[in-house]
Amino acid sequence: MTAAQWLLILSWAGLTLYALLGGADFGGGFWDALAGGARRGLAQRRLIEHSVGPVWEANHVWLIFVIVMFWTCFPGVFASVASTLYIPLTLVALGIIARGAAFAFRKASTELWQLRLFGGGFALSSVLTPFFLGTVAGGVASGRVPYGLAKGDLVGSWWNPTSILAGVLAVGTTAYLAAAFLTADARRGGQIQLADAFRRRGLGTAVVTGIIALGGIFILRSDAPALYAGLTGRALPIVVLSALAGLGSMALLIARRYGLTRITAALAVAAVLWGWAIAQYPVMLPPHVTVSDAAATPAVLHATLATVIVGMVLLVPSLLWLFTLFQRTPQPAQPNNGPAVTP
Repeated sequence: MTAAQWLLILSWAGLTLYALLGGADFGGGFWDALAGGARRGLAQRRLIEHSVGPVWEANHVWLIFVIVMFWTCFPGVFASVASTLYIPLTLVALGIIARGAAFAFRKASTELWQLRLFGGGFALSSVLTPFFLGTVAGGVASGRVPYGLAKGDLVGSWWNPTSILAGVLAVGTTAYLAAAFLTADARRGGQIQLADAFRRRGLGTAVVTGIIALGGIFILRSDAPALYAGLTGRALPIVVLSALAGLGSMALLIARRYGLTRITAALAVAAVLWGWAIAQYPVMLPPHVTVSDAAATPAVLHATLATVIVGMVLLVPSLLWLFTLFQRTPQPAQPNNGPAVTP
């Protein structure tokens, strides 16, 4: 394999980790919005805050990693995507900033109106950000981003049936990931009723997202035939794996096997991303721009690959240790009353 291929694999692995870890954080904001009033939603919001708090900034490392990798190793593709899809990408950036600021301000607030204001900002940005990330993916996958600076339609490239489908599925999958993860966190903290509440929400979200995905087949067949052909062709085994993992995670949720549910839910989402990659490979920008066409010079690729390997040796163990410590930290006892966020 060439250096460009290895770097593409590493970039896609980083994107997968961001979709799983950062996605679960965004999904937490989705459930924060639906937790209910000040008293009824207090326990749910405290659990979400406890689960997201120690890791939400660390999870954005993977997004930065992916951006830097594409910028360095595939500069033409990066420039094409950034210039044509700058509207949704700007909204994504604003959403990430607003979400982080609202999350931090909410923790420091004491007045109920402030908690409601910042809680609403946290929840809204947690829904809109993955939606716009999905529209970016849909624009690229459906071949609406031509090679070159701002060569594509600045609106139609991301506001089209495939992009809207991808955006809705992004919101649905992040919500499901969060529900699956939060069930285990709630049970570990001894909050069985809360675990059951997120279990029911996870099952409902899985059913709705699955129905949307099935209906999306017809959208892809008419709006993105090349992508449809790839997903139903050589990427079909990965698509089937995603479906089976999704059904398996639902069965595990029903059986209250929350630890295993995390694994199968993550596998279902990861398989979607890798199915897209396999369906489209070796094309990076449909219909004709391949990996070899878009790659930087060999000197840049080799230097980047060496740097990434060294960085992984330092970063990956540190992140694993962070998550290990966090999983060992019990959730603090919930107060019986007090203010909470009502978006």
